[in-house]
Amino acid sequence: MSEKRPNIVVFFTDQQRWDTVSERVTPNLCAMAESGTEFEYSFTCQPVCGPARACIQTGVYATENGCITNAVAMKEDATTIAKILREYGYLTAYVGKWHLASGMTDEQGRYETTAIPQARRGGYEYWRASDVLEFTSDGSGGYVFDENGNKLEFSGCRADKITDLALEFIENAPEDRPFFLFLSHIEPHHQNSTGRFECTPEDRVAVEGVPVPDDLAAFEGNYAGNYTDYLGCCHGLDRNFGRVADALKKKGVYDDTVIFFTSDHGCHFMTRNSEYKRSCHDSSIRTPLFVFGGKYPKGKKCEALAGLIDLPYSVLSAAGIEPPSYFRGKDLAKIALGEDGRDALYIQISEDKLGRAVRTDRYVYAVRSRGKKDGWNKAYSDVYIEDYLYDTAKDPCETRNLIRDPSYRGVKRDLAERLERFAQEAGEPPFVIKRRIFAPKK
Repeated sequence: MSEKRPNIVVFFTDQQRWDTVSERVTPNLCAMAESGTEFEYSFTCQPVCGPARACIQTGVYATENGCITNAVAMKEDATTIAKILREYGYLTAYVGKWHLASGMTDEQGRYETTAIPQARRGGYEYWRASDVLEFTSDGSGGYVFDENGNKLEFSGCRADKITDLALEFIENAPEDRPFFLFLSHIEPHHQNSTGRFECTPEDRVAVEGVPVPDDLAAFEGNYAGNYTDYLGCCHGLDRNFGRVADALKKKGVYDDTVIFFTSDHGCHFMTRNSEYKRSCHDSSIRTPLFVFGGKYPKGKKCEALAGLIDLPYSVLSAAGIEPPSYFRGKDLAKIALGEDGRDALYIQISEDKLGRAVRTDRYVYAVRSRGKKDGWNKAYSDVYIEDYLYDTAKDPCETRNLIRDPSYRGVKRDLAERLERFAQEAGEPPFVIKRRIFAPKK
């Protein structure tokens, strides 16, 4: 390592399942795995696009930063990782999908499709982004904005073109100042305007024949006509991940750079609700997570629990910066080295329902509020109802909800107590969890 602080790159995808990592679908990522750490059990803290991104930028849960659903803008005065990094001399860059000014308007219209003012960019200097990228582009073209509000139009494969903007930044980044690049792709998220996953024909051919995962095949959903295109999007992302690594090597800074690869949440293809996420199931909350460089062991598959909430903490730690004491995550490097860990992760769920969940190395336990619309307009509930319990050791596809099974009464009690402790630590108001009543078998 050079004497200056390391460069940091976050390669961020949207709606990518953990099990998309394979030699067929992600050959570059798999080839690089021997030079980094793979976290095999990584889970989001909020399976909705905007809230997940707010958690990454602020280091706290969605209820703490206020972005409990999509279309809720992050506060202008929020302390973000980019603002902190700038205080330590970093050049900060953001490329791609932002999704943290949604719902805000100016005289030109909503920021979803117009230039985002500097105060709402979270402290990033270099800017090549739009708020909701799927509203300003599709798989074959569209536009983003630069830091001066200029519209930058592009045509061709979106993942390639968004990566081009990131490569331009890397190529021109000054050598006397460390940089932090957050590259936020929209793929493999479906294109809202068409309801399809839009990949190139070449990427689709590369993944044809890859079977549908068992946890999808066990349920009805819309994966049958979409899964191959979805994987094609993942293949295109992997190609571009390789391009980013090559650009860092060409500039001679690869060995001085810590690279994070992860996603905001998974994709259950409407098998759990009417959308693609917003649930407690692994198909919705489990994501890929790799880290290369810095203190991270090479060629390690880490089985310890890790989470999206750990990303902001770990970015600052990689830069040699002590994260704020209120950050909710842990240092992924220490988790990888066995110096720290946890026995459970906390997940807040919104939109489809107002819910809370705990994920351990074996169990998924989830509760929900009574109101069907609470997930859209409430941050908290004073009463939750037990909703789901899965034993993933016996049922990895989560096909059997055990919430009414009396033999798991002690497990539920323990998980409920853990959930309550997480909520208390996150500053949530007190609540009651209504236990299921077990009727004797007739």
